[in-house]
Amino acid sequence: MNFFESPQLAVLRIFAVLLALTVHEASHAWAADSLGDPTPRLRGRLSLNPLAHLDVLGTIFFFIVGLGWAKPVPVNPSYFKNPRRDDFLVSLAGPLSNITLAILMAVSLRFFDRLIPLAQRYPIIETPLEFAFGVATMSVMMNIGLAFFNLIPIPPLDGSGIVASLLPPRLSEEYQRMGQYGFLVLFALVFLGAFEKLLFPLIDAASGALLG
Repeated sequence: MNFFESPQLAVLRIFAVLLALTVHEASHAWAADSLGDPTPRLRGRLSLNPLAHLDVLGTIFFFIVGLGWAKPVPVNPSYFKNPRRDDFLVSLAGPLSNITLAILMAVSLRFFDRLIPLAQRYPIIETPLEFAFGVATMSVMMNIGLAFFNLIPIPPLDGSGIVASLLPPRLSEEYQRMGQYGFLVLFALVFLGAFEKLLFPLIDAASGALLG
């Protein structure tokens, strides 16, 4: 995915990426806070300000690979009444929020269809309404991509937290120790083209289904 094939598409994608990442991390923070952990709120992560969540390496990944991540939300499971269940819910909150946002954006596009003639849609953007249409379209793809990517069960992605919560305690501890190798595995998958061959077709299919 080339983020910079045109200046206007680049701007739309930047807005869509910031929206997807912010909603994702704020949802983790909200879930942890609602389950009794004040840590995200105390660290300023219970926020819709993108600057509170951006990770430099994860953002660079978005613009080079087409997938990326934000700063992990700090969570202290000792505050949870049911740590395994609540860890599962907090891990799931991020991807679920992106899927929900993608669906809402896809629904909103049905209204844009009636307001913006086909010839006036991006990449030629001249009005705020056309810009909103472009961001909504990009947001469907970016949110589906972020959700699917984070569901991969490789630390530090959310999928690893979901799997760890479902494993027996001893296996869960062993599995979480793999976290130190997570980034190496992700870089290896990028180098081998695994995302382009396996993940991107799934993202395209799901986004296409939502966009009609």
